[in-house]
Amino acid sequence: MTEQAAETAADTAETVAEAAADVADDISEELEGNPVVVMETSMGSIEIELWADRAPISVENFLRYTDNNLYDNLTFHRVIPGFMIQGGGYDSDFVEMSGYAPITNEADPELQNDRGTLAMARTNVVDSATSQFFINLVDNDFLNQTGTTPQQFGYAVFGEVISGMDVVDQIATVETANRNQHQNVPVEPVIIESVTRR
Repeated sequence: MTEQAAETAADTAETVAEAAADVADDISEELEGNPVVVMETSMGSIEIELWADRAPISVENFLRYTDNNLYDNLTFHRVIPGFMIQGGGYDSDFVEMSGYAPITNEADPELQNDRGTLAMARTNVVDSATSQFFINLVDNDFLNQTGTTPQQFGYAVFGEVISGMDVVDQIATVETANRNQHQNVPVEPVIIESVTRR
């Protein structure tokens, strides 16, 4: 009887171990499934993992601009130290890119605007994001979703810098000024030379 119990326990342990291994494989495959893009800027390279598994609409939107080379030669047109750097809307002459239709805001309390995350920029209208994005320089908790009103809805996080955060921090140090009724514009344009899938 004791032998049988030991055998049963061993079988159970083996089953649990196999199940745990399967879960680990699933998580690994899920992570491997997320696309990574390389953003070449005039100040260096930034690699970003896009969270297709957690924010599919925002990622599909970003990749649509990427795959059609629409981010090439645009700028980081808004730089605020201790807050974020924003790009994907204007070229160095401050001509605005004509983008695709606005997307649904995927802000989620679990996807937080922490340092190094990538989020969609938008107007005061909840579902107004098109091409513009920003990279958080610090944990910007006040940008997170806390409710369903326009003021509480938050900004949709859809990726994270996995390499080149030093470049992001360097961009945050550039001199800025006002230009064309815009504030915090780099005096010397910071160019997004290209964005490509890795």
